[in-house]
Amino acid sequence: MLQGWFLVFILFWVVVLITLFAIGGFFMFRKFLKRLPKEDGKSDMDWEEYYVEKTKSFWTEEQRALLDELVSPVPELFRDVARHKIAGKIGEVALKENASRLTLDIIIKGYILATPKRDHKFLRKKMNELNIDITPYEHFF
Repeated sequence: MLQGWFLVFILFWVVVLITLFAIGGFFMFRKFLKRLPKEDGKSDMDWEEYYVEKTKSFWTEEQRALLDELVSPVPELFRDVARHKIAGKIGEVALKENASRLTLDIIIKGYILATPKRDHKFLRKKMNELNIDITPYEHFF
């Protein structure tokens, strides 16, 4: 039978492994749910990819640099995913407004709409750093 410090060591690792598996499973399940098709036959990720592809020609180098600057507060591990999600939302806004090119107004609207409510504090801080007036966009918050 297990006794003493070895028992404590084994129980510690059991708890650590179960916790890590639960955390990993949670994030994998979230990704799985985003891939499930909705009523229209497309998933959230399919629509995001559609908007990015449709508006790929709208982007200029300056606008891409602005997008990179806007997602810079996001931890590097998640930055590519955030950039793609925000670009998808910006593309959605551009297509809904029947725009033929992207403007700063469209980029800011898409950025605000793509950012989760819990991160709006960081969004406002980043906009202030870039000297972008957010008063016309207050109703999007």
